[in-house]
Order: sequence, then C-alpha cells, then structure tokens
Amino acid sequence: MASRALTATSSPYSLVAFTALGGAIVVWGMINAVTAVGAMNDGLDKPAPAPTAAPVTQPAPPPPPPPAFVFDAPLPGRVINSPFGLRQMPWEENGRLHEGVDIAAPAGAPVHVVTDGVVMRSGVSGTYGRFVEVGHKDGFRTLYAHLGRDAGLKRGAYVKRGATVAYVGSSGRSTGSHLHFELRNKAGKPLNPALFMGKTFAEKSDLPLTAAARVGRKVHLAQVSRWPEGVKGKMAANGEGVVTRVKGGRIRTRINVVDG
Repeated sequence: MASRALTATSSPYSLVAFTALGGAIVVWGMINAVTAVGAMNDGLDKPAPAPTAAPVTQPAPPPPPPPAFVFDAPLPGRVINSPFGLRQMPWEENGRLHEGVDIAAPAGAPVHVVTDGVVMRSGVSGTYGRFVEVGHKDGFRTLYAHLGRDAGLKRGAYVKRGATVAYVGSSGRSTGSHLHFELRNKAGKPLNPALFMGKTFAEKSDLPLTAAARVGRKVHLAQVSRWPEGVKGKMAANGEGVVTRVKGGRIRTRINVVDG
C-alpha cells in the first residue's frame, strides 16, 4: 500500500500538473502587477486639477458727494408771470429793473424757503409790503415780498429748504395776489432767480452767476389786473388821468390832455 501511494504521488503526470499550476499562478501575479503599475502610471500622467480660486467680491463704490447747492422753487408747480429784467408798468413813463420774478398764486398759499438759511429780517415796506429776507450759504440772500402774512419766524431762526416762511398776499405796491421773489449775491447784486429755481449744482463753479447777473436791453411791458390804490390816487390828485376796470379784467386809463 505504501509503495502504491508513493508511486501515485511520484507520478510524472502529477508533477507536470503541479508545475503548470504554479506557472499559471506566477503569470497571473505578473499580469496583476503590470496592471497595477499601468494604473499608477496613468494617474501620474494626468495633470492634477487646478485649485479653484474663491470669487473676489469688489467693494461697492462710495456714494457721490452731496451737491454743493440745491435751490427749490418758492411756489412749486407755479409759473413766473413777470420775469427778471427791464420792465415798464402801465403807469410808468420808462422801464426800470425788475430785480426779481413775480409768481401769481392765490392768497394764503404757503411760500417755501428755496434753500437752507437763516432769517435775516422781516417787516413791512411801502413798496414790498410784508416781506421776509433769508441769508444763505456763500452770502446769497432771498427776499419774499407782497406777502399776506409771515410764518412768525424770528430773526436768527434757522430754516430748512422747503420750510414755510410766509403766505401769499397782495400787500404793498401790488397789482394782485402774487409772490415777488428776489435772489442776491454776497455783494447785494440782484440775480435772475429763474436760473436757480428747481436746480441742483454739484460745485460752486457750476453756478450761473455771470448769466444770472446779465440784464437784457428789451423792456418787458407788464400786464396787470388792477392798479395799486396808491398809484390811482396819486394820478387822480395830480390830474393825470382816471383808471377804470373794463370787461375781461383789463384796465383802461383816461389821460387828461392839456392844451398848449
């Protein structure tokens, strides 16, 4: 029995099979090794992914600086009836400088200060009637005249742009309910308010100072709804004529003619 087992184990066929199996194992191992090395080489050949940079957030630009000068209209939404410049009233022989603008409005309408300032004075004048004067930045001054009443502001009171300083009326030498509005520079020279009303100026150099001080040669003939009582009384006393109202609100003047 022992010799038979030894003979089977020592069979040349068994040795060949064992040798073939061992060779197959070696070949399989070599193939796996080559495959692993190739995979590693493939990984080395591919470039590494570039790092993703975080998005850079640009800082918001700073807000623009506030404008140097802002001028509102004293009666927003209403138009100028009598402009700045040479003007001749019906009872005047020659034209003279109208140093502001006239804006028609119903009596009692609120009058607003056009830009920040300080009340300089207020009172009653024979020509301006009831008035308020306000001082502003860079020596500018505004005057609001022919008022019905002021807003009770005292001298030295600070007023913000848009604040009510008075109410429309027809005091003084006035031809009807309206606001007479003036703008003057530091030297007291009258400027055309129409070039400032409702406008914003980024810099002082943007102010239309030269154009606003210019006075044209054309004389504007004023159209009025009625004559001031003082003017009518003076003309009648001097025998210069009689003023009457006709249909449509127009004014008729009868001038006395002197012979010789």
